[in-house]
Amino acid sequence: MISLTSLATAAAEGAVEAHEASGGLLQNVSFWVTLAFIIVIAIFARAGMHKMIGSGLDKRAQNIADEINEARRMREEAQELLARYQRRQHEAESEAAAIIEQAKKDATRMTLEAREKIEAQMERRAKAAEDKIARAEAQALSEVRGQTADLAIAAARTIIKERMDTGAQSAFIDRAIADVRNKLN
Repeated sequence: MISLTSLATAAAEGAVEAHEASGGLLQNVSFWVTLAFIIVIAIFARAGMHKMIGSGLDKRAQNIADEINEARRMREEAQELLARYQRRQHEAESEAAAIIEQAKKDATRMTLEAREKIEAQMERRAKAAEDKIARAEAQALSEVRGQTADLAIAAARTIIKERMDTGAQSAFIDRAIADVRNKLN
């Protein structure tokens, strides 16, 4: 800091120079400004203004240092929070990938199961249709045989009636009908 004696010395030298340059010391404006300045500085020094200014500056420096420390602490917390969220994001991404993979496996399995069920159902329906066709064929064959037998019997009756007499005819017809029925059934 600049001491008061050095200020007073500078002011006195300025006053002497001003006195020599102008007519009188009391007539010089620079002298009075310098003197007023020295008096104000002396009052400030006596009142302890330099200490108050110094303590104010120290307090401000401490506030700035505290704010810097708080900013560092907040930055570290933010970095920790960012790292935590990044870990969570990676976990969520890996979990989503696992879910997608499981869904693909499930879809493949379900597709295979559905295909197997459809094939089994088609086989059952084909077998049922074949069985139905076989039953229809057997029934048709049975009906054809029955009609054929009935026609054969009717034809045999007609032929026998024309060729035989009434008594022999009845016995022969009855025997023939029984033989035909036994053979067809």
